[in-house]
Amino acid sequence: MAVCAGLFTLSSPAVFAQDCDRSCLQGILDQYLAAVVKHEPSAAPLAVGIRQTENAINVAPGSGTWKSVTALGEVQRRYFDPVSSQAAYYGSVEEGAESALVTVRVKVEDRKITEAEWYIARANDLGLRGERQRGGPPANLLNIDYLKANGPPVRTVPQAERSDRATLIRIVNSYFDALTSHDRTVALAHAGCSRAENGSPAPAGSFLPPLDPAQAPAPGSDPAARDCIAGLEGFNLSMVVARRIPLVDVEAQAVLSYAVFIRKPGSPTPRNAFSEWFFIDDAKIRTVYTAMFYPPPELAVPNWPPFTGNWPLPASTIPEPAAP
Repeated sequence: MAVCAGLFTLSSPAVFAQDCDRSCLQGILDQYLAAVVKHEPSAAPLAVGIRQTENAINVAPGSGTWKSVTALGEVQRRYFDPVSSQAAYYGSVEEGAESALVTVRVKVEDRKITEAEWYIARANDLGLRGERQRGGPPANLLNIDYLKANGPPVRTVPQAERSDRATLIRIVNSYFDALTSHDRTVALAHAGCSRAENGSPAPAGSFLPPLDPAQAPAPGSDPAARDCIAGLEGFNLSMVVARRIPLVDVEAQAVLSYAVFIRKPGSPTPRNAFSEWFFIDDAKIRTVYTAMFYPPPELAVPNWPPFTGNWPLPASTIPEPAAP
């Protein structure tokens, strides 16, 4: 019996995950972020062969953000999942004189970081309609000032008010199912739910053309008219693919997901790859925050396992329509 118990301890993911609780995960995440800021990979508990990507491109320790990031920014949120042994940071970082918005996910095994995944939105990145225009706002809607005043909640939800892990995952998947089916009634979301796309204030991040941030809804208007799932009927989307939900913070009722939008056949609109943070109250989505980028056609996204089926999806997944 003693031998069987030992084998169970080694092979059970749930038992293994308990080796690093929330406090442990926070310490390792903070150690990693501090090492990045100091440009010192040796100062972080990196596993041999750590896999790190930045906007789906593989980088070696000491490259990429290890060189560019000079400080953490004014917006800082941290979330933890002892079951999957993962931790993540959502917020701003400084790269010299410029600020960027990031989601940084790390996976911990045997108290060492085996995975680090960065989604980064920078002010001069490509956006939905291409390059940033001279003198214009960021094409990718980057708006860190808005997040400073309207960032994700910092909270510990009372236990009696929490949905369990499996329920939270189903709620998030209902949102993606609603997008794919172009039917808002599929999504488990509060009427008036908000969405911040690279920090651009809701309802500008909904699936309707953006409003001026200063424009208020008309008195007596339907709160669902421009909420986080408004406009799905005509939304330029063929499918939501490559879904992953690696982190569920039950205490905060926060869920980190990843996916890729594939556009309708023949559309000139680029794909976008995104990290998306869902905050759930009363078993419904209340707010959504993203850090996202628009990959060039040749880039394989999301470039994370499991590589099964159509992962990663090439640009040719949706063929151009035949010429008339």
